[in-house]
This record gives sequence, C-alpha cells and structure tokens, in this order.
Amino acid sequence: MRHTITVLVENEFGVLTRIAGLFSARGYNIESLNVAPTLDASMSRMTLVTRGDDHVVEQIKKQLNKLIPVIKVEDISHLVHMEREMLLVKLATHADNRAEAVQLAEEVRAKIVDHVEISYLTLELTGTAEKLDGFLEQVAPYGIIEMTRTGPVGMRRGAKGFTID
Repeated sequence: MRHTITVLVENEFGVLTRIAGLFSARGYNIESLNVAPTLDASMSRMTLVTRGDDHVVEQIKKQLNKLIPVIKVEDISHLVHMEREMLLVKLATHADNRAEAVQLAEEVRAKIVDHVEISYLTLELTGTAEKLDGFLEQVAPYGIIEMTRTGPVGMRRGAKGFTID
C-alpha cells in the first residue's frame, strides 16, 4: 500500500542524508521526497511517499522517531488529507497544433511558463497525481520533449496544524 509520511525535522546539515540512509539500510524505497523550511526557519517539513504494509510503515515511523533531528512523524495516508503535485511539461508545438495545445492548457488551468511559438510550449500544472497522469495522456500526441514532477506534498485537513505540540 502507498503511504504518505510527513516528518518535521530540525533544519540542519545532514538530516536528509540520515533519513535516506535509514531507508536504504533497511531496504525501504522512497518513491518521492519533498523538503522545505517551515514558518519557523529552524525546522523543515519533509513529505515522503513509500510503499509497504501497515507493519512496515509502523517500523519506518519508529526508526524515524529515533533519529535526533526528527521532531515529529505522521503517516497521513489513513487520515483525511489533501495531496498535490506540480508538473512542468515541455511540448513540441508548431503552427498547426499550437492553438489546440493552448486551449487544452486553459481547460485544465495549466499555466504557460515558457514558449517559442514555432517550436515548444512549457506548461505548469498543479493537482492530484491522477489529474497530472490524465493530462500527460492528453498531451502525449503533441510530443513530450521533457517533463518533471515534484511528487506529492500533503497535509491533513482541518484547523489543527502539523507543529510541535
């Protein structure tokens, strides 16, 4: 099963290496990883996605909690939460298909972030993984020159935040 885990860590040198090392030493795979500072610059929030049964994820959480720079760990997969990814995709375009590609971008609320009218169009789109997958299928006929995705970031719904209690 896919699990989205949020981790609050001290914003210091080597934390990411220690967490990645914990996963690799135990044979766990990180499917995606996002790290950014929080409102408190001394802390960062990690969102990582991994796969495993509930027992494996419980072991991952216990091991993460043993690391000194880890402040808090939460598996939000079973909680009411939201997840979003960002996609940048560069499409091959030419005079015959450019207007159609722009119209498709507008329909899904993608933003044009770079373009040369006779050769390519770079779009930015934010949404669920399913929305981005569907969009990639729609634009594949244009010819995808290049693409990159952030992987999901997520948080629980509701008024309570993921902060130090």
